Amino acid sequence: MRALVVEDYGPLREAVTECLRDEGFAVDSSSNGTDGLWRAESFSYDVVVLDIMLPGLDGLSVISRLRNHGNDVHIIITSARDSVAQRTEGLSYGADDYLIKPFALEELIARVQALVRRRYEKKNPIIRIDDLELDTLKQRVTRGRSEIKLTAREYGLLSYLAHRRGHVVSRTEIWEHVYEDYSGGSSNGVDVYIGYLRKKLNANGRTNLIHARRGLGYILDTP
Repeated sequence: MRALVVEDYGPLREAVTECLRDEGFAVDSSSNGTDGLWRAESFSYDVVVLDIMLPGLDGLSVISRLRNHGNDVHIIITSARDSVAQRTEGLSYGADDYLIKPFALEELIARVQALVRRRYEKKNPIIRIDDLELDTLKQRVTRGRSEIKLTAREYGLLSYLAHRRGHVVSRTEIWEHVYEDYSGGSSNGVDVYIGYLRKKLNANGRTNLIHARRGLGYILDTP
């Protein structure tokens, strides 16, 4: 999953960015609204964490321009503006959620995960595919009764494929939603990481659940 954090206060921006990365997200960040809008319009994100009071372009203007251009990315506002009227205004501009500062990072992560589930029409935080179980709250992966240890990058890849279960996902989509370096998105690079993930998921003779579709990409589903 890929997230964009737009926050002008450096320590908070860094804390949110690191917290999301620990949860398996690929994260881009920006310190002003002008750059944040450019990133949101230029790249595909699963969620945007957006402050209201920003230099360059305020958060409400960012939301308004995105929605007017047909961009339906899920947006959570983080702001110290806590009156009912201010929260209502933010939501009426097109935000999907509103979190008042100061907030606990755990609550922010829970809300971000909820928006990701909404984006991919998944109510349950636990995704089951055959004997594979992915607990997106605990970042725990099991097959049968065995827990599978994954790196953050492998977990991010599996999570994205699991949320897109039953759909062929192109190599370009995988790279843009899982990895932070846009310039390195070669087909071979994605294939290598798919190989790493398959090796762990298919250990001990388990059935392969990640299937290649030649010329199209990969699909995670039952055999």
